[in-house]
Amino acid sequence: MCTGNVCRSPVAELILADALQRVGDVRVESAGTGALVDAGVPEQAQRLAATRGVDASAHRARQIDVGMIRNADLVLAMSREHRRLVVESLPAAMRRAFTLRELARIADQLEPGLSDAVMASGAKTAEDGMRAAVAHAAALRGTVPPPATADEFDIVDPFRRSDEIYALSFGELSPAADRVAAYLIAGARAVSTL
Repeated sequence: MCTGNVCRSPVAELILADALQRVGDVRVESAGTGALVDAGVPEQAQRLAATRGVDASAHRARQIDVGMIRNADLVLAMSREHRRLVVESLPAAMRRAFTLRELARIADQLEPGLSDAVMASGAKTAEDGMRAAVAHAAALRGTVPPPATADEFDIVDPFRRSDEIYALSFGELSPAADRVAAYLIAGARAVSTL
């Protein structure tokens, strides 16, 4: 989730969907807090997404609503402000809402103990394993040392900015999406080792 749902969140959605498609019954969607409803992805973002083998040309922006938040097992925001808006809209989502870079940072620290957490959760399916991974991250969020500055949790908004800012934004987003996908896949695969 981002602001307009045209630059950051659609690209993150497509990267995550591509990585998670082989894991289980996973639906990845994006929306915006101030969506440019029905707008497409700018050409600069489409080019960058294509470097990852994903086609963003069919995406159309949509506005987030409480029902989407309520039905999500995980909400990934592109900034702390977006995460705050999610939690204000539905306080029960606090344990399922992270910024993308925040969850990537947590995953780096927690993945070694993930199999034990999945086992303790009673997970039976790949989907259960991913939910257990999210719960594990939420439970131990406060034990992971924070970055040097809080803005390292955010992904810069490139909308209507230069190609260089689009590249910077993509450089923050792409590795974080990969890390989160790897963490969720590890949670799913931990079930098969039980």
